[in-house]
Amino acid sequence: MKKNLFERFVTQGTLVLHFADSGGEERYGSGAPVAHVHLRNPKVLRRLLADPEMAFGETYMKGDWWPGDGGLLAVFRLYFANGDNFGDGNRFVDLARRAFRGVSEMNSRIKSERNVQHHYDIDNELFQHFLDEDMQYSCAYFERDDMTLDEAQRAKLAHIGRKLLLKPGDKVLDIGCGWGGMALYLAETYDVEVVGLTLSNDQFSHAKKRAEAKGLSHRVTFLKEDYREHQGAYDAIVSVGMFEHVGRPQYQTFFDQVARLLKPDGRSLIHTIARNGVPPRDSRNWITKYIFPGGYIPSLSDIAPCVENTGMDLSDLEVWRIHYARTLAAWNERFQQRRDVFRERLGERFCRMWEFYLLGCEAIFRYGDLVVYHVQLAHSNDVVPLTRDYLYDEHDEGMVVPPAQSMSQAG
Repeated sequence: MKKNLFERFVTQGTLVLHFADSGGEERYGSGAPVAHVHLRNPKVLRRLLADPEMAFGETYMKGDWWPGDGGLLAVFRLYFANGDNFGDGNRFVDLARRAFRGVSEMNSRIKSERNVQHHYDIDNELFQHFLDEDMQYSCAYFERDDMTLDEAQRAKLAHIGRKLLLKPGDKVLDIGCGWGGMALYLAETYDVEVVGLTLSNDQFSHAKKRAEAKGLSHRVTFLKEDYREHQGAYDAIVSVGMFEHVGRPQYQTFFDQVARLLKPDGRSLIHTIARNGVPPRDSRNWITKYIFPGGYIPSLSDIAPCVENTGMDLSDLEVWRIHYARTLAAWNERFQQRRDVFRERLGERFCRMWEFYLLGCEAIFRYGDLVVYHVQLAHSNDVVPLTRDYLYDEHDEGMVVPPAQSMSQAG
């Protein structure tokens, strides 16, 4: 029975199982990619076969298995190469996930705050050591192959800043401001006023201290507030890496709020992880249980109807491929350099969970269907330039060509 199941699951590449108790091994499939898995106890196979999507990570966290040659990334590569073969596992589990899908994604204001704090308030020192010096916890932009993580994160800030078409004195809203890096960058570079929203206690405290240290408290205001409660009128709205936490039932509410807060000639840029070329999927999996509760990764078909219902124009849609895989690889490298420290602070189980999260996400961005979308929105189709030349032409930071001039030149 076990042999038949593995032969059905592994149709691309080779899986080598090593049994710690007997010293034996079994091989399934042939060719590349090749992954080696060492099992502490063969009984874990029953659980892996019954519910691979959830048990794969849970049994790794417990130390029931560990990777051999090629490491954890090789195991993920084989897993995603055979991803289509794991969709018809335990029927009861599949039905239960579908039944509770809507409930798990209903993020009230209280639940949203709890979900954010579950991840972002773990240990501020953890984030300080595996992120770049600016603490950008989202996809970096590798304009050149030789860029360091810090350089690529600065390139991301600059790219987004240009898309917002800012001028001195503009008012900007940053929904999901993290540790304040984007808000502080925009205020310093473009001489604008920025309001940043977060639900994380640690992020709120850290961002306020950064603004004070930089002497920018008069131009950058951080609020511990839900985006649904905010009032105001803004020339530009930016949201980086926050939309993944909104939850599908709240998508229309989110875009309605962006439309409400954005001035008639305003510009908005939503930077979000997305599924590329696949229909919407169930969000009940290991990462939503252990890393990002309440989260959901959208497909374009999830986003487009909500944008259309607001009456806003989709000014541009840019797709970043592989950039996040490189970002996650850099994060894991930095995490591994201090793994012993975090094992002492947070425990071995946490460290196994965190590396499974980082490497698993790297793999799905590298071998699977995840990308990053830049959804650029405006109330009318003459706000954003007609071509992307304004993003790539050499110019001084903060000196963006006005949209009308760019349009006349493009014509």
